[in-house]
Amino acid sequence: MSAATTRSRTPDRLCAEAVDLARAAAEEAAAPGVVGEHEGMVSEGDRVVTHFFGCRELGYRGWRWAVTVARASRAKIVTVDEVVLLPGPDAVLAPEWVPWSERLRPGDMGPGDLLPTEADDLRLEPGYTGAEEPPPNSALTEDLTDLADVEDAEVTGGSPAEQTVTPSRGSIAALAEELGMRRARVLSRYGLHAAADRWEEAFGAKTPMAQAAPASCMSCGFLAPIGGSLGQAFGVCANEFSPADGRVVSLAYGCGGHSEAAVMPKPPQPAPPVIDETRVDPFPLRPSPDSGSVPATEDASSAELGHS
Repeated sequence: MSAATTRSRTPDRLCAEAVDLARAAAEEAAAPGVVGEHEGMVSEGDRVVTHFFGCRELGYRGWRWAVTVARASRAKIVTVDEVVLLPGPDAVLAPEWVPWSERLRPGDMGPGDLLPTEADDLRLEPGYTGAEEPPPNSALTEDLTDLADVEDAEVTGGSPAEQTVTPSRGSIAALAEELGMRRARVLSRYGLHAAADRWEEAFGAKTPMAQAAPASCMSCGFLAPIGGSLGQAFGVCANEFSPADGRVVSLAYGCGGHSEAAVMPKPPQPAPPVIDETRVDPFPLRPSPDSGSVPATEDASSAELGHS
């Protein structure tokens, strides 16, 4: 252990004895009666000691007033360096700050709220762009064309409706089962209209949430389409933070969790204050005698009129 380390851990005698000076500095910074008993001290370095005093202010249980005193080399006078209020080992502290994106829970969104989505959100992916679509005059893609050459297969141009022989697709029952149509009964027109009315009333364009939304569900990336005739006006919401998550919503419905919602602007940060410590501005307690409109000295005419 070096000599400098040993000196820094040993409190300076004059700084350690300056308890009254430290208490006076703490009482000057705090309100009267707030500073408690002396709770110890710690050496901060050569001729630098911090004294701790209890805090009696309500709401600051376990906090301590820390007063740092120091003295110059070969000097006999101890001066106050800093006075701060610090939490002690048993202090009551506020919980750690959590970003709003991690505090948000499903159901927290209300009418008028916006939930911006990040560009790399894992729940979204680019939509259809047509870049992978085969050319209009190509019967197969490039990969399938190579496969047809290997298998020595014949590729006939045109759609199946233009072929002279209809391709065999199996029986009607097998086709119905493949499409999910082998049901004894299906919804009637009345049943479809009744369901559409319920869904439109719960998650439709006239709800307060939709009225305050930035856009409709028709352009939202979290909308999962549904099949059948109801798919022309409804879909399923797949945004966990939306109040309609997992619900059938109207295409005219909307909420603040729209996938293309605008990014929240950052609050403006004020410029740091500029403090000029090289000059002093005088503020007189009394006005100057010659600063007013009435002279301070009386004359004969003003005395007769009662002017003072």
